Amino acid sequence: MIFNILIGLIVIGITVTIQGYGTNFWVKYMLKNYEHIPFSAFNKKTAKLLILTASFLLILNFIEAFIWAITYYLLPGITEFDSLEKAIYFSLVTFTTLGYGDITIGSDNRILSGFEAINGILLLGWSTTIMFSVMQFIWDKITQHQKNNIKK
Repeated sequence: MIFNILIGLIVIGITVTIQGYGTNFWVKYMLKNYEHIPFSAFNKKTAKLLILTASFLLILNFIEAFIWAITYYLLPGITEFDSLEKAIYFSLVTFTTLGYGDITIGSDNRILSGFEAINGILLLGWSTTIMFSVMQFIWDKITQHQKNNIKK
C-alpha cells in the first residue's frame, strides 16, 4: 500500500507540474497576443480566444489522464488492462470522476484510482478557473472599451 501511495503522489506531482507550466504558458500567450486588442463586444475574436483556451486546457487534461493510464498500464500488479486503450479509457473515466464501473482495478493497486479521481477533481477545477479568468479578461476588456467610448 505504501508503494501505491508513493506512486500516486509522484504522478500527482507530475500532473500538477504539467498543469502549472501549461496554464502559465497559456496566460503568457493570451496576454502577449490579446492584451492590446480592444474587445468591443462578444464577437469572433472573443469566441476564438475561448475556443483556443478550452481546446488547450482539454489537451492538457488529456495528457494528465494519459500519464495516469501509462502508470496503470506499466505497473506489473495491474492485470486488468490488456491494451493501452483500455488503460486510457479507465483513466479518463476515473480522472473525470465519471466512474462507469465497467472496468475496475481489483488488485491492491486500486487505491491509485482514488488518487487519480482526487487529482482529476483538482486539475479540472483548475482548468475551470482558467476558463473563468479568460472570460473575466474578455469581460473587463469589453467594459473598459465601453467606458472609454462613453467618455468621448
